[in-house]
Amino acid sequence: MNDIYALILAGGSGERFWPVSRRARPKQLLRLVSDKTLLEQTVERLAGLVAKERILVLTNVDQERGVRELLTDFPAENIIAEPAKRDTAAAIALGAGWIAARDHLATMLVLPADHIIKDAAAFRSTLATAARAAEETGALVTIGIKPTWACPGFGYIELGDAVEVNGVSATAVHHVVRFREKPNADLAESFLRMGHFRWNAGMFVWSVPSVLSEFNRHTAELATFISQLRAPGKFDSTLRDQFSQLPKISFDYAVMEKADRVLVVEAGFDWDDVGSWRAVANYFKQDEEGNAINCDATIADSTNNIVFAQDGTTVALLGVHNLIVVKTADAVLVCHRHQAEKIKSLVEKVPPRLQ
Repeated sequence: MNDIYALILAGGSGERFWPVSRRARPKQLLRLVSDKTLLEQTVERLAGLVAKERILVLTNVDQERGVRELLTDFPAENIIAEPAKRDTAAAIALGAGWIAARDHLATMLVLPADHIIKDAAAFRSTLATAARAAEETGALVTIGIKPTWACPGFGYIELGDAVEVNGVSATAVHHVVRFREKPNADLAESFLRMGHFRWNAGMFVWSVPSVLSEFNRHTAELATFISQLRAPGKFDSTLRDQFSQLPKISFDYAVMEKADRVLVVEAGFDWDDVGSWRAVANYFKQDEEGNAINCDATIADSTNNIVFAQDGTTVALLGVHNLIVVKTADAVLVCHRHQAEKIKSLVEKVPPRLQ
């Protein structure tokens, strides 16, 4: 197999887990479910598959300092801050240019930094399978998560026929029929019943020549940007001068949905996007009344609440139900648990110093 490089996407807006998260401290820089941040766990999961010297962590100017302070034993030159937010197509083009300048035949992984995955060995095995499929077929490969419920908040991948890949199980790799955007609840239920749909987790694997070919075919502006990044001595100036002018579009729209050769490998590992306080509460202590708590708490006549507090705070609840209560050093959030998805809009209204 070719050398494997990884691009870790470590940006984000820091809104869904407010007030713990902020613009400079999004989900992947938080210790929500363990004593390590999600970004640290993402880097550690690659051990044995990708050396740190071949990992690029891409963040933004708001979060660069936090990422560097967190990854103190990581190659400093392998942490890059986007000069502006341009969505995933530009981010992946940047990563592809960085890798191509080092090894034009490499295999490339693209991984979000903010997922919970406990079975690291199964994770590496799935990625190795995807890398083998990508190298043998020249296809763009995505990782599909078998749905555990009819979630309307995820994009879906429709599986087609199985694809034979040497040394890989006959049912491990499939053609992608099409990508489906976030469905309504009824459509999500039908996807679950049909059984050949997978969640789109935003993880990709391909050879560098294959992804560069697709950029050239579908997005000339991004292809030109990649070519200029690869020119000797031009990486920093190209990033500084041109990145902010690139189109703001997702990689799915720009490339994946247009590419002719797209395969999917089903994840053999556990996976959780933990996209809200309701989701992360599954990792907190649970009492008999359905309260999920990460701190010291005194609770009476209260049910189905979520409580998160920092700095040793004790929270007391009396006669309340279905609330989210989050306490930090400078802010307190109290909202109904069924309003968790609206926290992002609330953040826009709080004082700028708290955003």
